[in-house]
Amino acid sequence: MAEPVAVLVAARNEEGRIGATIAALREAFPNAAVIVADDGSGDATAAQAEAAGTRVLRLPHRGKGQALTLAERAAPAGPLLLCDADLRGDLRPLLGGGDVRVAAFAEHEGGGFGIAKGTARRLIRALAGLETREPLSGQRALSAEARAATFPLAAGFGCEVRATIDAVRAGLRVEEVELPLRHRTTGRDADGFVHRGRQLLDLLLACGPLAVNHRGLRLPLVGWTIGLRRNPAVTAVAAIGLADDLWSGPERGITAHLRSGRTTGILKLIGIPLIGLLATRRVSGALLVGLAANALNQLDTRPGRALKAYLVASVPLRAPKGAAVLLLSYDLREMTMLGDGGSNALGALLGLKSVSRLTGTGRWIAIGALAGLTLIGERTSLGRAIERTPVLRGLDALGRQP
Repeated sequence: MAEPVAVLVAARNEEGRIGATIAALREAFPNAAVIVADDGSGDATAAQAEAAGTRVLRLPHRGKGQALTLAERAAPAGPLLLCDADLRGDLRPLLGGGDVRVAAFAEHEGGGFGIAKGTARRLIRALAGLETREPLSGQRALSAEARAATFPLAAGFGCEVRATIDAVRAGLRVEEVELPLRHRTTGRDADGFVHRGRQLLDLLLACGPLAVNHRGLRLPLVGWTIGLRRNPAVTAVAAIGLADDLWSGPERGITAHLRSGRTTGILKLIGIPLIGLLATRRVSGALLVGLAANALNQLDTRPGRALKAYLVASVPLRAPKGAAVLLLSYDLREMTMLGDGGSNALGALLGLKSVSRLTGTGRWIAIGALAGLTLIGERTSLGRAIERTPVLRGLDALGRQP
């Protein structure tokens, strides 16, 4: 493997340690650009990294994988080296050999009961057929081919596990190299268990369905979980939406799907109103469920937008709010994505509630309004309409990361 063109350092609250790490990396790799991705640190991490003479990207806190993904875009083309901000030791032996070379610590330090690491090993074995010793190691060298196969990284602490899986699936060689390295360890205390719990959740999400958002971050799709409600119609709509998330093509909008013929969009166009018809036994129910699902889907182009619209509409319709409130914070901070599975399911919930809450005339007024929104979305986009309206633009941006 060639010398790295850049070293990407993921950092969060590493004051007092980051300076020594940067100095060691600059000495070991004098020709490489060292880029620190500061993931919303609340201490002097960024300032100390800059004082050590390296480039720092000061980012809002989203997660490790998101920070490294944004840092990778700032690096020149070619091989990369990834490194944690608290590392002590020489990473030069990682160069040479396979497409992905991962550092395995020669000595075990601290840690919990091995639940997160054991789960990571089993996931890599099941999804990639590879046996690993240090599946969570953040110290890894990537060839140019491995860089292309693994970036954008999965979100949070699941980035290393999914990167290994992606590299193996791309037919690349992954090796582990035992090195005498040290780093700050978490113990068997409250902070340590919280960290490992977050790590376990992140790696499970990283191995599930993912999608790339408007910023180019690769996030876990979690909106389909709304379909776990005890409502067969909502479950069916969520399943159809998830199918679109996983297998959709480049087509956008009803017209594009109709022109293309057999697409997952056509499945939604037919399937969701049919579910509404079966659930409500009314034509108005079919139209409300189908149009509301489409409207929420059209709004789901920026973090939090569809969820905010759902919560506003849920008040007069007395639709359930718990799941939407829970997902909103993560969606706004770009840690997860709603996806078609979630936006369609939430829209279907609004449609079903409209049938039970509105009179016959009220239903047809709602159908007309939703049809108008669909037409706007086909001709321009609902997002552009929101961004051109000052009040709506302000509400839309509320709580969103810069």
